[in-house]
Amino acid sequence: MHRRIRSSAVVVALTAAASLLAACGPSAEEEGPAEAITFWTPQSTPERVAAQEAVAARFTEETGIEVDVVPLAAADQDQALVTGAASGEVPDVILAGASQITSWQAQGLLDTDVVQEAMETLDPATFNENALGAVTVQDDGGGSTVAAVPSDGWVHLIAYRTDLLEEAGVEVPTSVAELAEAATAVKDELGITGIALGTQSGTASGTEGIESIFQSAGCALVSDGEVTIDSPECTEAAGYFKELRDSSVAGDYDVESARAAYLAGDAAMLLFSTHILDELANLDEAVPPSCEQCSDDPTFLAENSGFITVLDDEHPAQFGATLAYAVPARANVDEARQYIEYVLGEGYADTLAVATEGRLPLRTGTPENPTEFLDAWGGLGFGPKVESSVAEVYGEDLVAAMGDGMAAVSRWGQGTPDATLAGLVATQGTLAQQLDPLYRGTDPAEVTGQMAAEVTALQQDQ
Repeated sequence: MHRRIRSSAVVVALTAAASLLAACGPSAEEEGPAEAITFWTPQSTPERVAAQEAVAARFTEETGIEVDVVPLAAADQDQALVTGAASGEVPDVILAGASQITSWQAQGLLDTDVVQEAMETLDPATFNENALGAVTVQDDGGGSTVAAVPSDGWVHLIAYRTDLLEEAGVEVPTSVAELAEAATAVKDELGITGIALGTQSGTASGTEGIESIFQSAGCALVSDGEVTIDSPECTEAAGYFKELRDSSVAGDYDVESARAAYLAGDAAMLLFSTHILDELANLDEAVPPSCEQCSDDPTFLAENSGFITVLDDEHPAQFGATLAYAVPARANVDEARQYIEYVLGEGYADTLAVATEGRLPLRTGTPENPTEFLDAWGGLGFGPKVESSVAEVYGEDLVAAMGDGMAAVSRWGQGTPDATLAGLVATQGTLAQQLDPLYRGTDPAEVTGQMAAEVTALQQDQ
């Protein structure tokens, strides 16, 4: 649910890899100070590239180090970095997802010494602990290495209509069990969808929905190399997932249709990423609220929505994504370190403002002011219109709650040797392929047993 639909996009093809690599900084073997560094970013829409270039320009003004901002999609980063490593032509800084970074570190493509230097300057204690875990790679000897410096990310939250829950006579849920009960009650009492979330079998949206709900129920995919998706907790979670799916009056949803149902007032709750915040507030003309009341009051949904940022305090594991700054081996390390320290320090608020609703800080503050950057995020303009801040629209309490949500961001296997298996399960849609039997009434224990068999087969093929 992390994708944001925009009318414009920058498409970077693999066929352009050669020209991109030509723009990369010189290898460490070349003599003399670097006049420029190259920064690869997956934030590639025109407005986001322009915002990142503005941040880079301010860095250049302060340091004299020029920065070439190169928009490059995640898949293209992977290919181009491998190609560049072979030729000795690499970028100097890459903003990338946690799973990419741990894979690159396993391949020996990163310089982690400079990361440690930057972390020492910035103070590891000021970073989100889970985010550090997500970019930590364990070695065979039992040691571990932080492979990149966490920057920002997004988290799944549950938006709910305060008026509709009250009308249905249900309390705000605090667990997956209560969420399923509330969703069913809304459907029975009001005749509308209790909760809209990704439930389509065999799809990416179904995969995200499963991991999000299962994790919040205390279910682990794999633990210390043992596949545990057939555990009692996971079997119970599968039963709840079916209840949530059955609370729909419109069939199965993907990401876009789930969002559309809530924006139209046809669902009382929505499982979605933080990208929904600007859309509920009518700050994105491409995705406006369309509920009956919204024609007279475009801010109706924002005013009548509450948010759950951590569903179950006993299992604070929220589906989300984290981005971090990595430095390739043979990059211009001194300049790269200065750039990372700038965009996570003096230039951090401007960096987050590139896409406020999708770039929540993973460094919440400084030793002197532990919430400085979270507070700054709350005051940033968000959405394409950039007219209002999160704090202005939703209040300071939500800003603090978003910090709690980001602190709970978790993905199966992250920071452990099981990360590769978990990544394969996610990319291949292994679990979502078992949803149809669940929906047809197959016993949840049998469904999770089949899930375990499929995951085990993947594990044996690694």
